[in-house]
Amino acid sequence: MTPEHDTARPEPEEAGSARRRGEGEARATLPPRAERAGSLRRALRLEYLTVGWNVVEGLVAVTAALLAGSVALLGFGIDSFVESASGAVLVWRLRAERRGIDPAQVERLDARAHKLVGASLLLLAAYVAVEAGLALWGREEPRPSLAGIALTVVSLAVMQWLARAKRRAARELGSRALEADAFQTSACFWLSLVTLAGLGLNAAFGWWWADPVAALGMTVFIAREGLEAWRGEDCCDAC
Repeated sequence: MTPEHDTARPEPEEAGSARRRGEGEARATLPPRAERAGSLRRALRLEYLTVGWNVVEGLVAVTAALLAGSVALLGFGIDSFVESASGAVLVWRLRAERRGIDPAQVERLDARAHKLVGASLLLLAAYVAVEAGLALWGREEPRPSLAGIALTVVSLAVMQWLARAKRRAARELGSRALEADAFQTSACFWLSLVTLAGLGLNAAFGWWWADPVAALGMTVFIAREGLEAWRGEDCCDAC
């Protein structure tokens, strides 16, 4: 075998290594896009779940409220419809990005959605404040509602899971609107807890005033976060 043949052998191996490196580098550029597409799909599923769950929750809560004469449970049910509207706003924004709209336009949509989510938070705070005040003023004493208690127990678990999943998706996508929506879901968790406490205390001890007082105190926190969302400031990560 000649020396020329000895020196020629490494060339295919070197070329193969270079080709493999090139393929590896090409593959390395794909994950960010694939990961973002996956994050978009997960975020959309979360918002579809939010809308669907809250529509059902709102219908059940309003029906139970009318049967029991519970203002707090009625407010909880209408809050569920507000959360559904917020979820619909985020579906609109996420579908726009998924369709491949120009990034600058997506950012404008994100900012617009951010303001709409902030507005829904402010409306939520105003409604809860009015309903809590009317309940205290009128000294309305609702009948015990086992259906309402069961619904709010389930809602606690659902809202906590959704809020955490939305915050994770918001970090992956860098979406302020989704982050604000995650806070609204957290607010609904606390309102579920307040409603459960009010219904439970009323059923156990007849303390009709417990849930409107707690709900009235929560409106300050919700309104502040609504203003931050409207102004485009970062929402807190508290759940």
